[in-house]
Amino acid sequence: MTTAANLPPTPVDQSKVRKAAVAGLIGTTLELYDFVIYGTASALVFSKLFFPNISPAAALLASFSTFAVGFLFRPLGGIFFSHFGDRLGRKWVLVVTLLLMGGATLAIGLLPTFGQIGLFAPILLCVCRAAQGFGAGAEQSGGATLLTESAAPGTRGKLASLIMVGAAAGTALGALVWIAAQSLAPNDMLTWGWRLVFLSSIFVTIAALVIRRKLDESPVFEEIKQARTEPPAPLREVAKYGKANVLRVILMNLGVSTQSYTIQVFMASYLISVIGTDPKFIPPVLLIGSLCGGVAAVSFGVLSDKIGRRRVVSLITGALILFPAPAFLLLTTGSPVAIVLVMIIGFMLACQGVVGVHMSYFPEIFGSRYRYAGVTLGREFSSIIGGGIAPMICAALLGMFSNSWIPVAIYMSVTMLISFIATRMSPETLNRDLTDSEDAAHGKSGVAPVTFEAQHVQ
Repeated sequence: MTTAANLPPTPVDQSKVRKAAVAGLIGTTLELYDFVIYGTASALVFSKLFFPNISPAAALLASFSTFAVGFLFRPLGGIFFSHFGDRLGRKWVLVVTLLLMGGATLAIGLLPTFGQIGLFAPILLCVCRAAQGFGAGAEQSGGATLLTESAAPGTRGKLASLIMVGAAAGTALGALVWIAAQSLAPNDMLTWGWRLVFLSSIFVTIAALVIRRKLDESPVFEEIKQARTEPPAPLREVAKYGKANVLRVILMNLGVSTQSYTIQVFMASYLISVIGTDPKFIPPVLLIGSLCGGVAAVSFGVLSDKIGRRRVVSLITGALILFPAPAFLLLTTGSPVAIVLVMIIGFMLACQGVVGVHMSYFPEIFGSRYRYAGVTLGREFSSIIGGGIAPMICAALLGMFSNSWIPVAIYMSVTMLISFIATRMSPETLNRDLTDSEDAAHGKSGVAPVTFEAQHVQ
């Protein structure tokens, strides 16, 4: 019987690789753009617009709760879309998720506020946020899977890390739009300025849609599709054979997701409400941090192509166990230089750096039968117990412990310790054969020669 492993080697088409890279980059740009403008709005304006009749602390917690709603729906979207991604291909799923995310963001910009329709306003906000999360549930995983499968061995880490360059670009664009919005008079920003921030996502959505419609399917998926003898059942197979590695990815990503969203969302409100930082200072800091994070993502991706995924991720997560306490000590000084330094390090390591390596590491962990489903389920379930509720937990800890940062730092370090241990217990996957139907295992993958043909040799 013909298998994917004994099909003739397919040469790398660099034009397809470039299109896959741009498509993955711009899709993640939209996802993070949506995320940053929503997260920043949660810290700056949503408490006033949608939760005006409760205390400032409770309103902030309520705003972050709506932020968390999106993460609750991400695994549902991941389950739904990854099923079709492994059955029908990566391309069209990525087009649909793009439209869903962009449409939900536009809808937020058109929502009536609490002052206009009362309690229905925060309910509609939650509905839109849920739609955002449902679409985003398969976005980064799909882009990472497509790009990892399109790249030749020896370049997967570098090319897949471009997904996080898109994340950095989305963060930077979101910061720039909020900088522009904050130049308005305060009353103008609260009445119509914030709406323009969300409506502006239409430009990113259209650009991403045009690029993704011209996207080619990954060569690995095409070979697997040709070799099939029966219809695939990715969700059933991942439930039967891939549970251990889904759990592995959940634990590997738990601390990373927690620290990433704490840095990008919670620290903005902490600086404003506790340290007394000028709100107008926050978007420029996010801009600087994201630009540095994009450079770090590619640098760590290239390094992982040379010395291995597990070693690079272990080094970064080990450093991030120690990061929170010194970070908060510097933030409490109120020094602009200290704040910028903390945010740059946070973005370079947690927000983009380690995730840039995950973009190739996670797809390589899973076998070809359910790669999309495995990566998506692992990342998105970890996003619920990690990043999605992290800002809300941090805000609650501040309230419980009289604005002390120590419980927050402990929470960040403990979750990262879990990710560090999970990474050390994971196999190395550098240059493994992506047409192999079996998951990666210790001592199994090895380091294949850096040629595309290595993907077709068991």
